[in-house]
Amino acid sequence: METLSYFKKILEEEIKPQKEEIGRVEEIKDGVVTASGLKDAYYAELVIFERTKEFGLVLDLGEYDIGIVVLGDGSQIKEGDIIVRTEKILSLPVSEELIGRVVDPLGKPLDGGREIKGEEFLPIEKRGPSVTEREPVNTPLRTGIKAIDSLIPIGRGQRELILGDRATGKTAIALDAILNQREEKNRPICIYVACGQRKAKVRRLTETLKEKGALDYTIIVASFADDPASYQYLAPFSGVTIGEYFMKKGKDVLVVYDDLTKQAWAWREISLILRRPPGREAYPGDIFYLHSRLLERAAKLSQELGGGSLTALPIIETQAGDLTAYIPTNVISICDGQIYLDSKLFLSGQRPAIDIGRSVSRVGSSAQTKAMKRVAGSLKLDISQFQEIEHFAQFSSDLDKETRKKIERGRRIKEILKQNDLEPIKEEFQILIIYAGVQGFLDDIKLEDIRKFEEELIDLAEVKIPEVLKKIREENEFGEEEKKKLEKLILEVKNKIKLEENNKD
Repeated sequence: METLSYFKKILEEEIKPQKEEIGRVEEIKDGVVTASGLKDAYYAELVIFERTKEFGLVLDLGEYDIGIVVLGDGSQIKEGDIIVRTEKILSLPVSEELIGRVVDPLGKPLDGGREIKGEEFLPIEKRGPSVTEREPVNTPLRTGIKAIDSLIPIGRGQRELILGDRATGKTAIALDAILNQREEKNRPICIYVACGQRKAKVRRLTETLKEKGALDYTIIVASFADDPASYQYLAPFSGVTIGEYFMKKGKDVLVVYDDLTKQAWAWREISLILRRPPGREAYPGDIFYLHSRLLERAAKLSQELGGGSLTALPIIETQAGDLTAYIPTNVISICDGQIYLDSKLFLSGQRPAIDIGRSVSRVGSSAQTKAMKRVAGSLKLDISQFQEIEHFAQFSSDLDKETRKKIERGRRIKEILKQNDLEPIKEEFQILIIYAGVQGFLDDIKLEDIRKFEEELIDLAEVKIPEVLKKIREENEFGEEEKKKLEKLILEVKNKIKLEENNKD
């Protein structure tokens, strides 16, 4: 009731109940109402239950009755209650004041802070930009994760799906992407949509963002596991609506949907109560349309419209690694690529547990800087060859020198792609590390010393070759002169590590 009274308060000047046309509650089940009498109501219209003063959202238009989902508890609504139309589409109050706040899907603060004044009201349901309003995706959105920025680059305006089994690090990847925006030149506004998550997880995530200084440019839209299905259905739409407000101002926006599996469950629950025909896995026939009309709103706008962008990182949970299940295949077909996290890799200690073979970015090198392209151009091929040779080597004890060399290099490349959670790495440092691995400078270093080599290289690079880092950062260039200076530093770090090893012996 508190949320609904707040929602009424911020919209009280706009909402004028139309009492000329009234309806009655015929049936109510689990927060979903079947009503009669509202023959002219339209999809996504707000209605008011006159006795309880609660809001409802029209989501089903039948020949003789309509389906309404209650925006709140709904336990006091009874059969026979009068419903009045508002002739208003459900809209969300948006403004710059949302930055740094935690709100529910209707815009009410959940962080105990002051009320948020809406600069304007934007409809939650809206068509995405047309083809003529878009331009090609060609600006990188750096995540700070070596394996992604070098192999599966994400561009501003792209839709890149993150999927994998439970507890494989999906949220950690999205969180790293948000944290990495702290020092970006044109820092995007980040929106994290918690859809059906536990309150403890959202609280922990909020504290992490605050502690790392990332809450200053982040908005959290939260619907919890114990919230009504209507909130879990609406939360992703609220997140993208807030994002569009900033995109239209010419800003870049990153929206994380964590996760759309739970939104699909909520829509299935609502649809089954509304007696919609169940299809595959009991989902209604429009489940594909639900996610497509949400994710199609991600775009890179043309310069005539301000040049803003909205990047979507939807998260989907798989069961036992099954990519062929209904919801994963639906969202894969809607997105511009996917990052697949493998539970076997995760359990083997590969973090992040990205399966390079089943992950792809359809934007590809268009969303990479020149420097990264030059260094990481052959990286994916090297990893693929290593995986193939390694699999073959399991059945053979006698390997020639060249094959053994490729296996050792592949193991070291695999090692340099490992990374701890919440520790995004700047692109210039990623380039230094990947160059050392691809060019074979690490072939004679022990695997257990790779992490130490990385740390030493980063620390010394800031002191000894700051001009190389500056050129990569500001001009996106990594030429022959920079390579020579880097190679000299790499040899210095290697000699230092070997000397330390000898002293131990």
